[in-house]
Order: sequence, then C-alpha cells, then structure tokens
Amino acid sequence: MEEIRRAAEAYYENLSEDNKRHARFIFSDMDKNGDGQIDLKEFMEYHNNSADTHPSLFRALDKNNNGSLDFEEAKVSYYIMQSGRALFCKSCNTFLTDVYFSCFQCFSSNDSTVSTYEICCDCYGGKKFTHHEDAIFCDNYSLLSQSRSLALAASPEKRRNVLGKISTILDAANTAAGCIIM
Repeated sequence: MEEIRRAAEAYYENLSEDNKRHARFIFSDMDKNGDGQIDLKEFMEYHNNSADTHPSLFRALDKNNNGSLDFEEAKVSYYIMQSGRALFCKSCNTFLTDVYFSCFQCFSSNDSTVSTYEICCDCYGGKKFTHHEDAIFCDNYSLLSQSRSLALAASPEKRRNVLGKISTILDAANTAAGCIIM
C-alpha cells in the first residue's frame, strides 16, 4: 500500500490548483458531519456502496487505523478512484494493494465484457480461486512489460492502431468517471 500512497502523493502534487480544489471538494462532500474526517459509513454512502468500494479499501486507506480518513488519507482514495486503480481480488474480494495476478487470456481478450480476473498473491499461491481450466496468470508488472514488448514489436501501423485504441479507452474512462489523468 505504501507504493500506492507514494504514487498518490506524486499524482496530487502534479495536479492543477483547480483539480486540487476538486479533490478538497470531494473530501468535504464525503464528510457529511463536517468533522474533518471520513468514517466508513460516510465513505460507503458517498460511493453508493458501489463495486469500486469495499470496506477492505477503506481499511487499507486508513493508514493510522483510527477508523476514519483525514484529507491526507483521502488523497490516496482520490488517486485510486481517478486512476481506475480500485481493483479487488476476484476470489476473496480484498483491495489489491501491491502485486497481483491477472488471467492473460482474459486481459488480452477483445471482448470488453470479459473481466481481466485479478487475484491476490495469497489466493493465487494457495490456489484459492476458480477460473477457466487453461488460464495463464501473470503478475501485473510482467503483464505490463509483456504488453509493452508486444506493442513495440508490432509494425508501426499496428502500433499506431494499438495506441489509438488505448487513447480511446482512456478518453472513455475520463468521460465515464470524470477522471483527471495526466
């Protein structure tokens, strides 16, 4: 989780002043009782108990384990939501804070309705998951590296096509979630 906190801090420091005000507005909007802290109930209600939130995410965000989030802890939540990094293990439903595994076939599927099937190291290592029989799992860092290698190995025309698709996906994500990706 510390790597995510570091990324969130770097992300926040590079936001425009308008986007920093937006992050502060979201914090204030979540803090229904105005005490300068966001408790689990406020957090879940703000996110409408959506699939992108789970008590395990709140617990991971609560660095000092006091049962609430101050603005510094909430900045990490802002980064996670804006970047699409709210990933949960498909087996045990815990927030994925570090290295995790994804099904390569699902990840590389052209079918946008197919989940990339992320699972935590404990579930993968302990074989505590059920997925299709011929699944090949890669950790998130290897998958990113392999994806980049495949893109670079493609002809310039195919590479432009792939980069165009990635750009379209990012544009759609920005529009759908109101993201601020730099």
